[in-house]
Amino acid sequence: MKIAIYGREFNNSVLPFVQDVFDALKEYEIETIVHKDYHEFIEDKVKLPAGLATFCDHPELCNNADVLISLGGDGTLLDTLALVRDSGIPVIGINFGRLGFLASINKNEIRNAIQALVNHEYSLDKRTLLNLESKHHLFGDENFALNDITIHRRDNTAMMIIHAYMNDEFINSYWADGLIIATPTGSTAYSLSCGGPIIFPSAQNFVITPIAPHNLNVRPVIIPDDVSLRFEVEARSTKFLVSCDSRTATVDRSVKITINKAAFHVNLIRLNNESYLTTLRNKLLWGIDTRNY
Repeated sequence: MKIAIYGREFNNSVLPFVQDVFDALKEYEIETIVHKDYHEFIEDKVKLPAGLATFCDHPELCNNADVLISLGGDGTLLDTLALVRDSGIPVIGINFGRLGFLASINKNEIRNAIQALVNHEYSLDKRTLLNLESKHHLFGDENFALNDITIHRRDNTAMMIIHAYMNDEFINSYWADGLIIATPTGSTAYSLSCGGPIIFPSAQNFVITPIAPHNLNVRPVIIPDDVSLRFEVEARSTKFLVSCDSRTATVDRSVKITINKAAFHVNLIRLNNESYLTTLRNKLLWGIDTRNY
């Protein structure tokens, strides 16, 4: 097995856990490659194997790893999409952050998780992605999102009017601060905080969730994932923002945006002792009665 490692910069409190990762990989004699920027950040902070190989981008990772481990929170794992893309390389996240829906492995379970990888004690969750299209080629060849694509106003600009169409049929004109188009994976992220529903990862749906809508009877709408969505913006400001997961671009209000299901999916690793319902209960504190404490 050959494992690739990706991470972001971190504070010193995380150092012991990063060291645990590399110690466990060495213990199980796993060939390892590390993202070049991350390697430069940690090489004088943790003890690394001599002559450790590095990679920079998708072409260097593709066909060069069996698994990619993300070290950090959900945002770090979302960064890995630009690296794995349509390669099919499975991704697993070790959570050094806070909530961690995607990066689900607790930092105290590092050795057990790597042992499970070695023993192939895991399954793959195929997660649907969104694809964004426009005449301006927003985000270049990274025009996809695992969580959500969001249209929102800039800073302190006035409320927007977003005209939404599904397969060229008019849905609604949203008077709001913005609009979230989320996958089932992203239903527990920004969409959830704006009142959107939780959707099981295996459901073949997307959800359109308004951000602070002016019309109080406007609610999130769940739609099939095989449709094409088109959005046109009307606003006082000449610019608005579009986000693909953690990537954001400033766009002229004349730009029309089309969103549909991406042509590829991402494989997230789920260890055999995990389930989606267990994650929901643990992360959202379901079933806990505060009157008992």
